[in-house]
Amino acid sequence: MCEMDRVKQRLIETELKESYIDYAMSVIVSRALPDVKDGLKPVHRRILYAMYKMGLLSNKPFRKSARVVGEVLGKFHPHGDAAVYGSLVRMAQSFSLRHPLVKGQGNFGSVDGDPPAAMRYTEAKLAKVAEEILEDIEKETVPFVPNFDESLEEPLVLPSKFPNILVNGSYGIAVGMATNIPPHNLNEVVDAAIKVIDNPEVELAELMEVINGPDFPTGGIILGNSGIVNAFKTGKGQIRVRAVCEVEEKRIIITEIPYQVNKTHLIETIAELVKSKRIEGISDIRDESDRTGMRVVIELKRSSNAELILNQLYKHSQLQTSFGINMLALVDNEPKVLSLRELLKHFVSHRKDVVTKRTQFELTKAKKRAHILEGLKVALDNIDAVIKTIKSSKDVSIAKSSLMSGFKLSELQVQAILDMKLQKLTSLETNKLKEEYDGLIKLIKELKEILDNESKILKIIKDELTEIKRKYGNDRLTRIEDSDEEIENEDLIKKEEVAITLTDDGYVNRLPVDTYKQQKRGGKGIKAMGTKESDFVKDVFVCNTHDYLLIFTNKGKVYWLKAYNIPSTSRYSKGGNIVNLLGVGKDEKVSAVISVKEFSEGKYLVMATKKGLVKKSKLNDYSRPRKSGIIGIGLRDGDNLVSVKLTDGNKELLLASSNGMAVRFNEKNVRSSGRGSSGVRGISLGKNDKVVDMEIADGTCLTVSENGFGKRTDIGDYRLINRGGKGVINIKTTERNGNVVGVKCVPEDREVMIISKKGILIRTNVKNISKVGRNTQGVRLMRLGSDDRVKAIVAFEN
Repeated sequence: MCEMDRVKQRLIETELKESYIDYAMSVIVSRALPDVKDGLKPVHRRILYAMYKMGLLSNKPFRKSARVVGEVLGKFHPHGDAAVYGSLVRMAQSFSLRHPLVKGQGNFGSVDGDPPAAMRYTEAKLAKVAEEILEDIEKETVPFVPNFDESLEEPLVLPSKFPNILVNGSYGIAVGMATNIPPHNLNEVVDAAIKVIDNPEVELAELMEVINGPDFPTGGIILGNSGIVNAFKTGKGQIRVRAVCEVEEKRIIITEIPYQVNKTHLIETIAELVKSKRIEGISDIRDESDRTGMRVVIELKRSSNAELILNQLYKHSQLQTSFGINMLALVDNEPKVLSLRELLKHFVSHRKDVVTKRTQFELTKAKKRAHILEGLKVALDNIDAVIKTIKSSKDVSIAKSSLMSGFKLSELQVQAILDMKLQKLTSLETNKLKEEYDGLIKLIKELKEILDNESKILKIIKDELTEIKRKYGNDRLTRIEDSDEEIENEDLIKKEEVAITLTDDGYVNRLPVDTYKQQKRGGKGIKAMGTKESDFVKDVFVCNTHDYLLIFTNKGKVYWLKAYNIPSTSRYSKGGNIVNLLGVGKDEKVSAVISVKEFSEGKYLVMATKKGLVKKSKLNDYSRPRKSGIIGIGLRDGDNLVSVKLTDGNKELLLASSNGMAVRFNEKNVRSSGRGSSGVRGISLGKNDKVVDMEIADGTCLTVSENGFGKRTDIGDYRLINRGGKGVINIKTTERNGNVVGVKCVPEDREVMIISKKGILIRTNVKNISKVGRNTQGVRLMRLGSDDRVKAIVAFEN
């Protein structure tokens, strides 16, 4: 047979197609895409495993990066050393990974684009959080396969205690496809994973109550929620990321830049824009960044408009970038685009498998040890006969067979007896063996119960996730703000009066003001809004849908929002969380909301704090607050903002305390000061007393106590004095009344809403409430349950 007869003839199209597909799948599986289970590509997995086998744990000394690279190349990854070192470097960069998996010593590059030092100069070891990804790998929890030369075995996937694919994200370009998964906040990811464990079919809306969106290690601001929602729902979406900039006089300060933006290149781009006169009004650019953080200063010319220049920079430079999310990962070696819920479900499934195999491994180990201890117990109970049998045996093999037949022991038990030291014959050592055996029997029972009960496995996963959150969790770095382009057209929004309800946990709801029907005083009220057990409605304020809302928090910060941006749902819904609307800190709560139609001259904001301070500032000082908030009042330690009023500068004010005291004074006694000032003394408080409310002194003063009692008193009964005095008795705070929770200065044609801790609301006309003197107890306004209390009072026009 000639040579040509052995050659198979094929169409070149078929050969190219099959060869290309084989090559593509090789790149997809072996190089470019992360596995959904541990969020790692093969090179990263091999680096972490090699460092683990080298003993480079977080509590051990650093070793040269070149040594790690050599280990990975020689044993697991037969590719270029530059690719391996580049992957090692990225896992050590705090500006690349939200939680770096490698702890580096030396120059590992910078956000300016500086390259890392050569691997012979840098040192590395595993970060503590990386050990959580590798933990239990020796307990037969994950499959192993032969390495490239079949001399060793390597793991196909790592056990990973947390959803690393979401926490640190991943990006890579394969053949015909690419992945780009942004990093997320560990606390939020853990909470979302626990929600999926509790309910595998949990809705996206419920997941997004705990996981707001990507959280980049370089901070920045994400504009709008629509791209996040699309990405979480379908696996694909696009978000806009903006730098954090502050305008100070005639300069722009950049403190955070978008993810993966080179700071040096950014500055060069801005300089080129100025040079080409595409942006005018910039006089100088300086990089003042140091070890404490980033600070790029853009000096502006005197005649320039800072807001205009900043918007031009967002448009023409990388101060604002787009991030295309494509959550593509390997699921059983098959590339799939996954939604947020699917990513978390695959992780939970992986952890169930890992915990099950770990428990089975520990059970097998415990059974084996218990079996040996049972043999040792037999030997100790028959020690003289055992010793005699061993001494009379010609060799070890005869001794083994004699013991096995004479005492009905297994080969494993007999070997343990022969290996036992004479010191084990002491009574103390004998007791230790019995205690160990009893402990093993108890452990075996517990492990069997875990394997027989899936709910216990899920509880273990939840407990481990909670522990990871406790050890490594931190606050968000990236804020999420409304996008100007996503704000609805005001011309399409009906102008109407609305009641906005706010709970203590920060949930807000917008409803037509006539939702709450009027009732007589003393009634049981109607449900104000749906709340969870630990939450309660604390305020209802009335405004127009087109009003600006200045939202003041207890920490003295001010946030800006349009009223129509508050979500409108049913009266029985808890609404949306204000955290998703504003950049409110986790320890901040809303203290006051001022609705403003326009920021006109001659208007002032007067503020009162819990410790009795008052402060007055011009309304115009608050006309352009950032979505992330600005300082509204400089609070002293332990003080909180409790009330804010909009005035014309000539009003009389009434400060009321929880112990039933009140002081009336003219606001002219309070001089106007800047936003950062802390104010002056408004009332001198007694021991264990605090300010609960401040009102513009006009009409009659309605005072409500926590037990549902209250009264009206003519404002003239409160003598006008200078600020800072102790004041006069406002209401008797007896055991029947309880402490004061609020005061409202209202005319008789007004209506009030009284809200209880459990969300019960009553609306009644002021004239239905008795008018009596200051030094009285008042009448019942609202009937409360034994475990309910009044928490807020709101007045508004009929």
